[in-house]
Amino acid sequence: MRLQTVAAAVVLTLALAGCATSGGLHPNGTPTDPSSLKADRSLAHVQVSDAAWPKEDWWTGLGDPQLSALITEALHDNPSLAEADARARQAQAAAGAADAARKPTVNVGGSVGEAFIPKSVPVFGTGHVSALKYADASFKWNLDLWGGQRAAWEAALGQQRATEVDAQAARIELSTNVARAYVQLGYAYTQQDVAQAELKRASEARDLTRQRVAAGIDNQIQLKQSDSEVASAEGQKAQTDRAVDAARTSLSVLLGKGPDRGLEIARPQLLPAAALTVPGNLSVDLVGHRADLVAARWRVEASSKDITSAKTEFLPNVNIGAMAGLINFGGANLFTLKNRFYEVAPAISLPIFDGGRRRANLNSKDAQYDLAVAQYNKTLVSAVNEVADDYDAVASLQAQVAAQQRALDAANDAWTLSEQRYKAGIGSYLEALSVRQELLAAEQRMAALHAQQSDLNVQLIQALGGGFRPQADAELSSK
Repeated sequence: MRLQTVAAAVVLTLALAGCATSGGLHPNGTPTDPSSLKADRSLAHVQVSDAAWPKEDWWTGLGDPQLSALITEALHDNPSLAEADARARQAQAAAGAADAARKPTVNVGGSVGEAFIPKSVPVFGTGHVSALKYADASFKWNLDLWGGQRAAWEAALGQQRATEVDAQAARIELSTNVARAYVQLGYAYTQQDVAQAELKRASEARDLTRQRVAAGIDNQIQLKQSDSEVASAEGQKAQTDRAVDAARTSLSVLLGKGPDRGLEIARPQLLPAAALTVPGNLSVDLVGHRADLVAARWRVEASSKDITSAKTEFLPNVNIGAMAGLINFGGANLFTLKNRFYEVAPAISLPIFDGGRRRANLNSKDAQYDLAVAQYNKTLVSAVNEVADDYDAVASLQAQVAAQQRALDAANDAWTLSEQRYKAGIGSYLEALSVRQELLAAEQRMAALHAQQSDLNVQLIQALGGGFRPQADAELSSK
């Protein structure tokens, strides 16, 4: 007996020594501290104001009722939002399944049938067909001693929260895309105006040239040049007409409607330029105001819980199972005390050798955590730099618009003088043509700058979170 005891102890010791272990495995990623991303010098010229964070319905502050109505329509009808909501529901279901796995299960079953029981079967052998009836109830519960199943549930819950925030991010992206497409439509109309004005100037110049040729002042060369300019202006007008149609179609897609919906959109007005203010403590507060950063942070947290869950697989666990029921062969009453049976089966499991499956799984979870951290850090760095770059672009565009306005005024004056000189027979057609081309370029450049200002205004709103509410994160945490 002593020899058997010693042998059993040796075997147990060797088994424990050979147990699967998580030693040496750990993640390497470290989330970047937002306060370490300094932007004070880059934003030194910008006024600081906590009110610079966009409101949830930021588009109403632009003062364009048609734009507000279009964004509301898109948020209601765009198919991409239904896709994002479906992903959120899918993640919610996965979290529910992980939560259910932590809880006891109770099953009840029963059956009535016939079976041939040979005489060779001990106890029940009858040698003929007999009725088989049974009813049972079973109970199973994994005690989750080390919290692995709870960690798995928390990981699934983190992924659920991330997808819920992704759904909000999709709404923000859609609203800004509608606004930017609206700006593009307005720009297309402005370009159309410029092309129409150029066609009118070219036609008037050709009429004047015809008169001068008839009077013997100019020759056919100038007339052919004027014909060429008119044809070029007509081509430019057709190109801008197409740009208007394309912008309408882009808005129709964002609204989730057919192309005829774009035809109903009235000409947009010019959206106001962004105010040069920056939120206080930008780098730190941006983490709570941008949906993509909040979602990335949730995924880091979920990956951390996945690691915790994977580590508990290396530890012993206890399961409790029980079954009780009634069974009867023949036509007798099933529901009698003599037909009862039961089983109670607590079980202890200890991983000894699994070919490296648990270590590979943990190594994969570590890598997933490092990936989540890297994506969070990348998003954070990109977000801070995006905001700083947008503010710098706003300031640059203001200076460009002021300079271009002076250039446009000068080009207008030059065109007026050259036109007067050409009509009076003092200036040449080539001189007037050159001045008119400079005026066209100045008008096109001014239209482009105004469109860039409006578009950048929307981009800046999106870079600052697009109205994502920091308290929304806290609301998700409380679920």
